[in-house]
Amino acid sequence: MTDIVVVGASGHAEVVIDILERQGVYRIAGLIDRTAKGRVMGYQVLGTESDLPGIVGEREIAGGIVAIGDNWTRHRVVDALNTLVPGFAFVTAIHPSAQIGRNATIGRGSVVMAGAVINPNARVGAFCVVNTNASLDHGSVMGDFSGLLPNAATGGNVVIGAFAAVCQGANIIHGVEIGEHTVIGAGATVLESMPPRVVAYGTPARVIRARQPGEPYLGSIVGRLSRAAPDVHVRLREAGVDARCRTGVLPHGENQ
Repeated sequence: MTDIVVVGASGHAEVVIDILERQGVYRIAGLIDRTAKGRVMGYQVLGTESDLPGIVGEREIAGGIVAIGDNWTRHRVVDALNTLVPGFAFVTAIHPSAQIGRNATIGRGSVVMAGAVINPNARVGAFCVVNTNASLDHGSVMGDFSGLLPNAATGGNVVIGAFAAVCQGANIIHGVEIGEHTVIGAGATVLESMPPRVVAYGTPARVIRARQPGEPYLGSIVGRLSRAAPDVHVRLREAGVDARCRTGVLPHGENQ
């Protein structure tokens, strides 16, 4: 069995570890993380990214997986590893309960979690996350470093751009395109294509504001409320809730 490392030590990494254990293809030699110490899920934290070249040589590590939920952060770590360890082999983690259709493809470094469905002729790019019970229908495409969060679903022939995120419980109808770096808020119903670099939510979804690449989008419970009526932001303000959190998008430094 091939020895690999898991880069990351958060709750997302714990899910990836569980998938790798159930997959039974790789042996986890340990974790790489900037802040965690000791053991996570029974595996030793071996060091940081800067320690990886030495770790790979000493322990005969064949490759690994970046277990980080945020698309942009995952991209930055992958870039760093490619520089530190040229030729580093990124593996793919697919939960045994996931359903992968005929002629569907999944790129290197991607994670497909429990209960996910990837239907025939769908294409998942490199370093993507198809989260728990998410569904990518026939002929749909996920660009590199994009993500479908838990219970998000697409119709057929949908295109999700690179670095885009479709948040919890959002639904996208057949043939729609989501631009790169765009975030679709939790519970949204997307009935038309969305441009790149925006935040959109609601039923039907509409563009709320522009979004810069790398802007955090995980970590806010308020994002779950975006399935409410289109005037949800007004009612949130009246309730004293900061509108900047309403789709799960937090200012830099406040994302967990």
